[in-house]
Amino acid sequence: FGAIPDRVLACMLDAEREMFKLGIPVKTRHNEVAPSQYEIAPVYENANVAADHQQLTMLILKKVAQKHGLECLLHEKPFAGVNGSGKHCNWSLGNATQGNLLEPGKTPHENMQFLVFCAAVIRAVHKHATLLRAVVAHAGNDHRLGANEAPPAIISIFLGDQLADVFEQIKKSGSAATSKQAGVMTVGVDTLPPLPKDAGDRNRTSPFAFTGNKFEFRAVGSSQSMAGPLVALNTIMAESLDYCATELEKVACGDAAKFGGAVQALLKSIIDEHGGVIFNGDGYTEEWQTESAKRGLPNRKQTIDSLPDLTDPAVMSMMDKYKVLTPRELESRREIYFEQYVLTLNVEAKLTHEIAKTTIYPAAVRYQSELAGAAANCKAAGVEFDASILTKLSSLIKTLNQSVAALEHLIHEGGHGGHGVSNPQQAAGRCAKQVKPAMEAVRAVADELEGIVADDHWPLPTYQEMLFIK
Repeated sequence: FGAIPDRVLACMLDAEREMFKLGIPVKTRHNEVAPSQYEIAPVYENANVAADHQQLTMLILKKVAQKHGLECLLHEKPFAGVNGSGKHCNWSLGNATQGNLLEPGKTPHENMQFLVFCAAVIRAVHKHATLLRAVVAHAGNDHRLGANEAPPAIISIFLGDQLADVFEQIKKSGSAATSKQAGVMTVGVDTLPPLPKDAGDRNRTSPFAFTGNKFEFRAVGSSQSMAGPLVALNTIMAESLDYCATELEKVACGDAAKFGGAVQALLKSIIDEHGGVIFNGDGYTEEWQTESAKRGLPNRKQTIDSLPDLTDPAVMSMMDKYKVLTPRELESRREIYFEQYVLTLNVEAKLTHEIAKTTIYPAAVRYQSELAGAAANCKAAGVEFDASILTKLSSLIKTLNQSVAALEHLIHEGGHGGHGVSNPQQAAGRCAKQVKPAMEAVRAVADELEGIVADDHWPLPTYQEMLFIK
């Protein structure tokens, strides 16, 4: 909150100038919730162009940051216990004659075109939730999804009070007669005028939220390409619109007089079958975990649970039908994504092992030696020495050695770690269930040691130094 620090602002302005040279319409910049976390946003574009511009944006940010003596971290969760990072894919549909097809207007209950397209989105997201989860699945995002700054791994839709009420009316009676109107926001300050409140409100705990005249897919990881999520979104929407058009044609049969009734019947059937995906509440709560299971919504918490859905028969059939990806291409992507996951986890495991063994352990032993020397000197001088810290430190050093040895065994047992493994999915499962917990065990001991070892002995930068010194 507050002003962006001068050094960071200079970097961001420099990056924006480089983006403008390449035609990237970057517009917004501001602080984000976490310390040293910032956000930029471009103006909307055609999906193909936007995906290319996203790749260029990431490249420019990293290059320009280094020029300013900074490091741009695009990892989804670079600091444990601190808010992670993601991308919000603001997505809509439109054409040259009718503009934005997801523009509800002031009375959405009367906007038949909008309701059909919105219902098609609801159906698409509910029917293909596992695909949407799969296209944002990777090692970095596993650290972020489900935490209290990112949407849960359960794919649901937030519509806001106004649209939720419209579709609830359709569900109950087959049609909607009214639309809730926007009110005013009370801020408790008499000197301020009434502030208008959006009828749709906002919900930052939802992975797929309607925000005025578009949907916002919030589960995409900050290091990801936008291409995969956009391919999935556009394809499932094509399938859903195909279904809607077919149903309307069957009922109306080209008779304009029957069209209105056909639309109402279609909307009711979709909301009856797929309305369970709509959730306007707090996605972070345990209650939602339970409720979503009752609704039959899938909850793929880890990458290894989600990637197999890329080759689900229904997904392969849909992608093949609309000439997007062949079954063989989907199989190759699934295998590559599993290999990437294995490679990432193995690189992290080896680095964890190296830092713990060659940096943290020596520092802890040096401090142990210093304390032991102080204890011996006190004893020789007949002065009582409180050995509680030395005892705790010695115990942690022993635990560190044990956890490092366990991780080292898993690393050596795993072989070459990702490239050319005979069964990438099996290797990924091993990494998730064995290697990752072993890394976390090393990390837990290292964190405890950081709180005990004297600052002048600790060789690594602390959170305070990395996040608050700008």
